[in-house]
Amino acid sequence: MRKQTPEPSRLGAEDTSATGVLDEESTEAGNSEGPRPEPHAAKEAQKSRLADIDRDTLINIYHQMLLARRFEEKSAEAYSAGKIGGFCHLYIGQEAVAIGAISAIRKDDYVLTSYRDHAHAIAKGMSPESVMAELYGKATGCSRGKGGSMHMFDKELNFLGGHAIVGGQIPLATGVAFATKYKETDQVTLCFFGEAAVNQGAFHESLNMAQLWKLPCIYICENNQYGMGTSLKRAMSSQDISQKASAYEIASEFVDGMDVLAVREATLRAVERARKEYLPTLLEVRTYRFMGHSMSDPGNYRTRAEIERHQERDPIKLFSATLNEEAVLTDSEFQRIDAEVKEQVEKAVLFAEQSPLPDPKELFTDVYANPIEPGEH
Repeated sequence: MRKQTPEPSRLGAEDTSATGVLDEESTEAGNSEGPRPEPHAAKEAQKSRLADIDRDTLINIYHQMLLARRFEEKSAEAYSAGKIGGFCHLYIGQEAVAIGAISAIRKDDYVLTSYRDHAHAIAKGMSPESVMAELYGKATGCSRGKGGSMHMFDKELNFLGGHAIVGGQIPLATGVAFATKYKETDQVTLCFFGEAAVNQGAFHESLNMAQLWKLPCIYICENNQYGMGTSLKRAMSSQDISQKASAYEIASEFVDGMDVLAVREATLRAVERARKEYLPTLLEVRTYRFMGHSMSDPGNYRTRAEIERHQERDPIKLFSATLNEEAVLTDSEFQRIDAEVKEQVEKAVLFAEQSPLPDPKELFTDVYANPIEPGEH
């Protein structure tokens, strides 16, 4: 396990270290392929984390991960059938990141993310029906069918997007964290983004501001190692993203993003820091997407062998094996959960297909703060 520990005296926070089990070769800076398969070692590390988590929470985490996977698989089917239009970025392979992190916060905390946002929306509490209907462009979708795949949103749940501009959500999340501190609440803000967003100026400006003003924002870099079709080592001079926090004296950790409990633990530490001290954290969560960048991406920049190597550490298979071996769930309980999840997804699809399209008048709503009427100029 590699240590990523800036000096506490520089951070003004407790010592932080890497979380998860990765071999030395996989964590060398410059290796865009990320963690190499160590399923047995990862499973043993995951087992050690079970003791402090109650059974209901473990089952809910597994249910949420499986729901995210089945939802995305069904979304791929619907897209291929022409029922979903526009862009569609799937989360298959990365489920441990969103589910693990969001399981560590309260319902009144805020979440902002990028365009690969279906799993985050569901994990934050949005119904699969409202998310699927939005994918279908239907009036019953969370954004009334006008946002589509990249713009999931629910103000009541404090889920503030779904943002299509790379890195665009980072300064917004920083602003949300400022607002909660200004109102003297103990709410925290999770901000998810891909590693390509780290090259945007908004990332650096936001981290600088968050540390200067002591804002309770947790920046979670979902490093799936490819920005669209470009590998990390071809796009970033220093690929060790967690260490970029040292430029702003922000606490940071490198986390195994294929281990849902490692992600949860790291987020819990960051949440405690944010609630008690109003301090930000940067988490580099190394993961891997099994699908292309989007449904229109053939993925010719990766080899089948590379993908299969990472699939050996599938986060759902890893977690289910841990739950099975530790007798948290029996075979019949796994089957029951799988059946429940499939029913949930089928129900969401049926709801989306039977829902009406938006009224043409919706073209004029939510454009300006003050409503406009057809014919106005």
